[in-house]
Amino acid sequence: MAEISRVQFAGCAGAELRTRALRLVAVVSCGPRIAFFGTRDGENLLAWTPRKHRRGRWDPMGGHRLWITRPGADECEETYRPDNDACEFAIARRGFIIKGAVDRETKIRRGFAVRALAADRVAVEHFALNTSDMLWSGGLWAVTCSAPRAGRAYSIPLGDGSAWDYTTLVAFQTWAGGRGGRGFEDPQFSFRRDRYVLEPSGRENKRLLKADPGILALHDVRSRLLFAKHAPYERAAAAAYPLGANVALYTSASVVEMETMGPGVTLKPGESVRHTEVWVLRTGQARPLSSAGLRRLFA
Repeated sequence: MAEISRVQFAGCAGAELRTRALRLVAVVSCGPRIAFFGTRDGENLLAWTPRKHRRGRWDPMGGHRLWITRPGADECEETYRPDNDACEFAIARRGFIIKGAVDRETKIRRGFAVRALAADRVAVEHFALNTSDMLWSGGLWAVTCSAPRAGRAYSIPLGDGSAWDYTTLVAFQTWAGGRGGRGFEDPQFSFRRDRYVLEPSGRENKRLLKADPGILALHDVRSRLLFAKHAPYERAAAAAYPLGANVALYTSASVVEMETMGPGVTLKPGESVRHTEVWVLRTGQARPLSSAGLRRLFA
């Protein structure tokens, strides 16, 4: 089903997974990050931009990464803790496992396992391990960066189909020292009957939502591609999600981030927390799938 090999990608040592339908490359000399995701012989759907943006020593690099949330906060200094060190890599059944360096202050070790589920889909299982002899509390935040090109739109299915069906939205005026600052209203974002849609225009902004289906989708009209990812929403742990949200979209002139978040937990020494996404890539998709169609992808 899957071919696994060691490769070089953009000057970094990496691990590659190929199926009949898709190609995924993760770098192991820094990160961990997934640097490439797309069709087997096609272009990269991810925005891979190392050394272009920095926050102190930290290089976000783009691609796909694992962040950390703290209780009651979606972003904090620990979220941006440098994670650019060399990683450990091991081939596993139908995939591979990458473990990042242990954080020197919190003693948390981040990583993810990638596994082929079918020709058109993979599982990305994120984890954080408490290697200290103290308690730690927080959650996992999976961030996938794509380039906001013409013809690309993003959608989040909403609702649980019950008789008391609702969503919640977190909108931002400013954040992180004054970023944004152009008002809460933003025509890039809109509600439709059963979904929330982003049509990027280049303005920097972000939205967090409580979305029961736990699905985010990118549809590229020009290349007729659909990339969707899903992480289950744990309704019983609703109060433990950062700002009450389990999905988010961030957009700017250079990137659109598709984000899923898990609920906060407390880890005793030696314990770990996991957050799994399933990624699906479909070709020949001339029109965006309906919310019902996106749900069926992961049924």
